[in-house]
Amino acid sequence: MATTGPAGERTTGGPAHGEGTRAYFGSFTTAGGHGITTAAVDPASGALTPLHSTDAVPNPSYLVPDPGGRHLYTVSETPHGAAAAFRLTPEGPVLLAPAVPVGGADPTHLTLTAGHLVTANYSSGDVSTLPVQDDGTLRGPARVLAHQGSGPRTDRQEGPHAHAVRPDPSGRWLLSVDLGTDSVRICTLDPAGGTLTVWNETRLRPGSGPRHLAFHPRGDLACVINELDPTVTLCRWDADRGTLTPLGETPLLPEGAAGTGPTFPSALVISPDGRFAWAAHRGHDSIAVLSLDARAGTAALVTTVPCGGHWPRDLALHPDGRHLYAANERSGDVTWFTVDPESGVPTRGGSVPAPAASCVVLV
Repeated sequence: MATTGPAGERTTGGPAHGEGTRAYFGSFTTAGGHGITTAAVDPASGALTPLHSTDAVPNPSYLVPDPGGRHLYTVSETPHGAAAAFRLTPEGPVLLAPAVPVGGADPTHLTLTAGHLVTANYSSGDVSTLPVQDDGTLRGPARVLAHQGSGPRTDRQEGPHAHAVRPDPSGRWLLSVDLGTDSVRICTLDPAGGTLTVWNETRLRPGSGPRHLAFHPRGDLACVINELDPTVTLCRWDADRGTLTPLGETPLLPEGAAGTGPTFPSALVISPDGRFAWAAHRGHDSIAVLSLDARAGTAALVTTVPCGGHWPRDLALHPDGRHLYAANERSGDVTWFTVDPESGVPTRGGSVPAPAASCVVLV
């Protein structure tokens, strides 16, 4: 049973928080979420055991750890958006300092690159940068790059809606995915001043609503998952020139399945060997399995499997590629799967409660 400790922290019964992989769930506190939840990960089965949670920051909807696993960073997805840094301890994440404003509304995604934290601010349609100090804390004020443009879907694309930010594998570029303008901006980041400058912009199919982007392990391909149409766009990435070239689209649903009701793809991860990708699909409540051919630059839908809950908002893959995790927002749980190494098809292993779950990362 969960108990609440100082400063809104909650602990649960279970094994001591020791060595090994940990999972961290983000959630919407305004919808009943516990904030950031820590869970132990069983190395053999991939099973999760919740250990601790903290609501020190409202709506920590997306999380990213630093490369050394010492700190965890989160957005605070609110109209007056902010970002915060936590120190990872055996007792759970500890807030290092008060959250820092990002200068944008409803930050929905973040990343670390070139000594800065970068956020994608959905409602204001811009991207912000904050310097990361030597002790892991964030320093303001934020530098903000405003997006411009719109799309044909007037209900969702009346203006820009930056939805994800991702550094490329070379570390030279930052890519900003915008659902409202059907485009991906390729930017440079000044490490000294934190200023983002748009180098060029890749236009995707009008009305597709690109949401997130993941790079193939080879580094020369990227998969863009589209929220307003159940597809993935495979692109060729040229780090020397800073160009992203669309190669083709792949449906995320079998033929005829799209008529079952509104569907909104959300997140995509790629296997460490680059053979498979998995895409979460809200509404259809499934995970699509894609087979990737990096040499040919193609992707093919293998199958879809139930996500184990309702409204899968995020996916995470264990570093060894054996286990997949889905954060199911509306059913309030995180499900784990074991991945067949030959077919890429995941088999459900179990789930743990996680009210209003929005993100899962592994450290």
